[in-house]
Amino acid sequence: MPVAAEETHGLSIFGDLKYPPDFKHFAYVNPDAPKGGKVSQVGPGGTLTFDSFNNFILKGDKAQGLELLYDTLMTRAFDEPDAVYGLVAKSADVAADGMSVVFKLRPEATFADGSAVTADDVVFSFETLKAKGHPSYRIVLRDVEKAEAIDPQTVKFSFKGELVKPLPIEVAQLPVLPKAYYVSRNFEETSLDKPIGSGPYQIGQFSQGRYVSYERRDDYWAKDLPVNRGKFNFDEVRYDYFRDRTLELEALFANTIDFREEFTSKDWATGYDKPMVADGRVQKLSLPDETPSGAQGFFLNTRRPLFQDVRVRQALDLAFDFEWSNRNLFFGLYQRTASFFENSDMKAVGKPAPEEVALLEPFRAQLPASVFGEVYVPPVTDGSGLPRENLRKAQALLKEAGWKVDSKDRTLKNAQGKPFEFEILLDAAAFERIAGPYVKNLKAIGITANMRRVDPAQFELRMKTFDFDMTIERFSLRLTPGIELKNFWGSEAAKTDGSFNLAGISNPAIDALADRIVKAQTRAELVVAARALDRVLRSGHYWVPHWYKASHHLAFWNKYAWPDVKPKYDRGALATWWYDPAKAAKLTAQ
Repeated sequence: MPVAAEETHGLSIFGDLKYPPDFKHFAYVNPDAPKGGKVSQVGPGGTLTFDSFNNFILKGDKAQGLELLYDTLMTRAFDEPDAVYGLVAKSADVAADGMSVVFKLRPEATFADGSAVTADDVVFSFETLKAKGHPSYRIVLRDVEKAEAIDPQTVKFSFKGELVKPLPIEVAQLPVLPKAYYVSRNFEETSLDKPIGSGPYQIGQFSQGRYVSYERRDDYWAKDLPVNRGKFNFDEVRYDYFRDRTLELEALFANTIDFREEFTSKDWATGYDKPMVADGRVQKLSLPDETPSGAQGFFLNTRRPLFQDVRVRQALDLAFDFEWSNRNLFFGLYQRTASFFENSDMKAVGKPAPEEVALLEPFRAQLPASVFGEVYVPPVTDGSGLPRENLRKAQALLKEAGWKVDSKDRTLKNAQGKPFEFEILLDAAAFERIAGPYVKNLKAIGITANMRRVDPAQFELRMKTFDFDMTIERFSLRLTPGIELKNFWGSEAAKTDGSFNLAGISNPAIDALADRIVKAQTRAELVVAARALDRVLRSGHYWVPHWYKASHHLAFWNKYAWPDVKPKYDRGALATWWYDPAKAAKLTAQ
């Protein structure tokens, strides 16, 4: 952030911007990309349904792709860790003390109905999202004290407290909603009315729970801005919904959908042995993923008494045989996840450096001694499928925690005679083959784990209300993490329905270290604090970590083209791709 108050065309947490004020376009786009064609895909949420076009509230299941409807004050550059550049706002002016930021709006900014985007709309958006929006907004915006319309094209945000450094970028990326649209509508209710935004697309045809289509707006006010040149090239972007991943893959081969990112290693290795792949009509493409891989695993709900003993949680980790799964289920395509900051420099390794110890020391009495030693790494097995040595260690931990094997039925029971039994909640059939071998290993030490797959709507509701024992989830972190960490692991989020703190983590040390990350003045300070936080999280055994791959596996019908340069911190597809009529004609001719 600038050290002195000055207008700037972009913002970055630590100040440096790659692109100058007069830049023409981002380096990873083709500024002359043709417009046209369509792309149909399965959205990033996978096998969900939808019953609402209101993606700002906790209630309901939102349709995918709704972000295409809304502009923000500033927008991300995906070849920089955290930089944003002017969109609705032409400039930002951060106060010298960091306690406020003023945005100057572009007078030409308009909503899809032709009305002007004004500072009043920005203030309304902030106040509404903070007071009535999804709980994640309330957590992120907690220290944004107020927004004021100075004049129709000027809005000021004021902050409070010490965690203000990332707040200018946070408010810069809030969607701008039309105040007039909500005068006669209840913001807190789900709706399939087509909302009005100021973004590059508007909702076209849709069928609830089956598909939704977005049409590119020819009259989009910002189509020629530097931040948008070479982007939003398709006339139509469509999201289709399927009950499971097998049906998604069949839809691709049937040419029902055009594009799919593959998340199942078995399918990537064996499922594309089809004529249309062999002759090149369907392309397979792997792109490097240089972003933090985040955290995927079996998450334990520590709100449940069964999982409140850390020894029990560690025992559950010992029962998972990743090596067997990787060899037999994943064709060796994955690496084991150890860190909540995997695939990044924020991952803790070895013993803590002196700078990390300095941050951890005030909490020594509250932390296990292991935090100050070698960081916890998930156990490695021989890949046999029955990790006997690890299971013996697990049994020893469970015995310490008061669980004993009943000699009559070989089940694990506590002092009250209650068996160790829980449910693994799933929303996709693909996860059953992953959980199945794990359930078998748990049974070997007397634990009964019952897999239960529910429909997407029920799964979503149960996640929002933390109504589960164990579930599979994946969280992705930003390159420069900030206030959202409180939504993942903060004590307040543990008590807030709809937060991402599935494990129910509530720990003062974790809260304090998350604050240190937010307050970091340099990238180096942020990395040290993140590594310290990683050590504490890993020592808590809140999850049974899964795996990651530092790549995107894409499959699509061969009728698209893309820039020579991929954005370093994004897959680039489909935001920068375009429809190629010549390729499409060859497909028709085949």
